[in-house]
Amino acid sequence: MLYLIKNSFLYLVQPFTRAAAVLLSVFLLGACGGGGGKDKTKALVMFCAAGIKTPVAEVAKKYEEEYGVKVQLQYGGSGTLLSSLEIAPGDIYLAADSSYTDIAKGKKLLEETMPVAFMRAGFGVPKGNPKGLSKLADLTRKDLKIGIANPDAASVGKFTKKVLSKHGIWKDVKPTVLLPTVNELANALKLGTVDVVICWDALTHQYDEIDFVNLPEFDVERKNITIGVLTASKQPTEALRFCRYLSAKDKGLPVFKKEGYDVVDGDEWALKPDILLFSGAMLRPAIQDTIKSFEKREGVTITPVFNGCGVLVSQMKAGEKPDAYFSCDVKFMQMVADRFLESTLVSANEMVILTEKGNPKGILKLTDLSKEGIRLGFAHPQKSALGFLTKYLLEEEGLYQKVVDSGNIKMDSPTGDFLVNQVKTGSLDAVIVYKSNAMASQSTVDDYEIVGIDRPNAIAHQPYAVAKNSKHRYLLDRFFTAAVSAQGKKKFMKHGFRWELGKEEEGKKKQ
Repeated sequence: MLYLIKNSFLYLVQPFTRAAAVLLSVFLLGACGGGGGKDKTKALVMFCAAGIKTPVAEVAKKYEEEYGVKVQLQYGGSGTLLSSLEIAPGDIYLAADSSYTDIAKGKKLLEETMPVAFMRAGFGVPKGNPKGLSKLADLTRKDLKIGIANPDAASVGKFTKKVLSKHGIWKDVKPTVLLPTVNELANALKLGTVDVVICWDALTHQYDEIDFVNLPEFDVERKNITIGVLTASKQPTEALRFCRYLSAKDKGLPVFKKEGYDVVDGDEWALKPDILLFSGAMLRPAIQDTIKSFEKREGVTITPVFNGCGVLVSQMKAGEKPDAYFSCDVKFMQMVADRFLESTLVSANEMVILTEKGNPKGILKLTDLSKEGIRLGFAHPQKSALGFLTKYLLEEEGLYQKVVDSGNIKMDSPTGDFLVNQVKTGSLDAVIVYKSNAMASQSTVDDYEIVGIDRPNAIAHQPYAVAKNSKHRYLLDRFFTAAVSAQGKKKFMKHGFRWELGKEEEGKKKQ
């Protein structure tokens, strides 16, 4: 009863703002006992595209039964709901078309998003297709009563206008009814008010009286059902947990599949996922704060293992299976590439010579490393990317054997931060480390001298990749998004990294 009242109201107030209509519908739901349970403070408010009502309502019910959290569902066209997000309180937004969630993110109304399923548009016709409709041009027939969704209110309406305009028949189509939601189109067809509607394929699976006719003009572009957490949510962790539940391959997605939706290959459900992250030690200062904030917001546990990448690669080859790997350099990602999805280059890190304050040994260039009486420290060439690259750099310069023969190498280490400490305590005169190692301490400027190495091989590139066998790929994609966000980028830059993300694509565009 409430759903009919609410949607009739939304339809009647077309001359007024859709946002105001949605606000009143929220009030009506509360007044009619739609929210809460005993603990109303835990209730989540979710704005849901009307065409996705059936599976979402079932998933919300199951979630409440399992975890005692009520999800108050507000239905409307994706566009109508989008208009309300700036003024209507809520936690979650599910749109029938990812273009709406993209707009919401662009307006800073939406934070994290997760894909759920796909839909295709086409003709909805009475059982048996009595009018014999088979092509887009049939919409110009004079004997048809046609139903179309309002392009300003519903995702399918917006898409209908786009496709019909592209094929030059939008102005020639004279709809008998223009309705605000795809559900109302299906009901109009069921009641015989119209002969044909343009609707989603999944919706017709929910009506025994309706058949779906595929059209190539619509098939070329599937629409992505996407769910996301609103920026204004007061309980983002609980909202994210429900979003993960709804988009989980073993929880919400089977319900969508049962209702005829083509679902994504979602993450496995876990109330509190436990993630194992392997990361080069040099990345610790750039991502450790992001890990903590991500854990808190998502309600998950991330166990980071920071070490030399040579050590990490050896552990993986010995059987360790991290969910994701943030490598010190592409060469060490390539060594285990068969275990991971395609990697993304994020940053670069210059190699530098670090000496005591004042540089008393006068070390200004690579050739100075073989000078008599210098206590020198390198990273281990088998245990770390830094050691591997250091050896390669000196070999390319024809200096490696000379430095070895000088007897100056007093120490090797799997990580650069240990070498920095040796200079700080006076145990070594100079080390080759990453710039991020040198800048990790706030006192670096006062304690050390940083000598640049102006060579093309004196730089490491850091890629990130998700394991093929991880049960939480989408979760790890969101972690990556957090790590490379505007705030995440600042952390990298603060610690001496050079930003590389997106440069490859920019280069391709210029070509």
